[in-house]
Amino acid sequence: MHSSFISLREAARSGFLARFFPSTETSRVLRALWPYVWPEDRPDLKRTVITSFVIVVIAKAVTVGVPFTLKWATDALVAASGGHVASSQTVPWLVGAPVLAVLFYGIARILMSLLVQIREGMFARVAMHAVRKLALSTFEHMHRLSLRFHLERKTGGLTRVLERGRTGIENISRMALMTLIPTIVEFLMIIAVCAFEFDWRYIATIVGMIVAYLWFTIRATNWRLSIRRAMNESDTDANTKAIDSLLNYETVKYFGAETREATRYDKSMAAYEKASIKTYTSLAVLNSGQAVIFTIALTICLVMAANDVVAGKDTVGHFAMVNLLMLQLFMPLNFMGMVYREIKQGLTDIERMMEVLEQNPEVADRPGAKTLKVSGGAIKFDHVRFGYDPERIILKDVSFDVPAGKMVAIVGPSGAGKSTVGRLLLRFYDVTSGRILIDGQDLRDVTQSSLRGA
Repeated sequence: MHSSFISLREAARSGFLARFFPSTETSRVLRALWPYVWPEDRPDLKRTVITSFVIVVIAKAVTVGVPFTLKWATDALVAASGGHVASSQTVPWLVGAPVLAVLFYGIARILMSLLVQIREGMFARVAMHAVRKLALSTFEHMHRLSLRFHLERKTGGLTRVLERGRTGIENISRMALMTLIPTIVEFLMIIAVCAFEFDWRYIATIVGMIVAYLWFTIRATNWRLSIRRAMNESDTDANTKAIDSLLNYETVKYFGAETREATRYDKSMAAYEKASIKTYTSLAVLNSGQAVIFTIALTICLVMAANDVVAGKDTVGHFAMVNLLMLQLFMPLNFMGMVYREIKQGLTDIERMMEVLEQNPEVADRPGAKTLKVSGGAIKFDHVRFGYDPERIILKDVSFDVPAGKMVAIVGPSGAGKSTVGRLLLRFYDVTSGRILIDGQDLRDVTQSSLRGA
């Protein structure tokens, strides 16, 4: 699990070069998530994944076929209204049956929608299982971390970081596996149809539009990442202040600090408000630019198709097919932009979570650590030296014995190290030098679970 998250962190820092192909960010994300999406102990989920991909291929084949059914329906209606349609340009037996052609179009669209929803419903089990397993791994990792880590962290901010990280992982798994791959399949099918049905002018326009669209999407998305990161930081800060203030409700009341706490919280929310406005504004700029680029290409293709119809080269149905096929092309192209945007934003959301997951426990069991065996319960501090900060030693050469069955009181002013003795005894920290023994057993030689269980 740890190596998987490291690969995710590397992905978050990588540059963009054909993001949707091997050896790039997306492939690293897929490799990191794959053990959770393809769990070795769940053959039922494996079957679900395979079935989902089969449905993907069928659904995309139906999707690409929809423009053809519209062309047949249009040509059948033209023929029914007295117009002439060359049999070589359409399906002859549908020319005289416009209602049947329209029914084919309607059935194709219904089938397309149903297959997509069936796929989404099936894969939900796989995606949520991956999220659950990752959340459990994160939760367990948090409990393995040292007391120092938790004392130095703000509870409210930490829970917010984990919440966003879990959501980001869910988005990445769904986007990468059930949106990216189907989109690539549909995209390639539509390009193949365009190359077969249209001449070089259409191909040049479409390729130019794709290049401009992806270039703009990448630039705009990278620009938005810094805005998104600022929004996340202000959101975490506001959540930290709110939760910590409420957790210390009595202290706030003791000192009449309600107004001060409200001012601090409002300051953080004001920063969040400003960053959120920038986020939505930048998204509007991204969507507008994408729409303009696509609409220009669509208009050029429709003008060429209209000229071909007027010149008698193609039928009216061909014009309708060009329009719908371009719209069909826009859907996977828009998904490409959305997938890139969501994966990048998902990686931004889990950056802080990665930092937490990369923290190694300060106190760990030694290889071959044994179970603590308590016979009487005698405790011995033997020349113990310890400090939370190496430059500020709390306990200096402390030695004392607590015989089995006896009680010893430790008295001293605040900061003298009374709580520290208890924390060292439970091995929340390891001593800098010296030893702590229970019935002659060094705490560093036994497992932490057996120590605290005793």
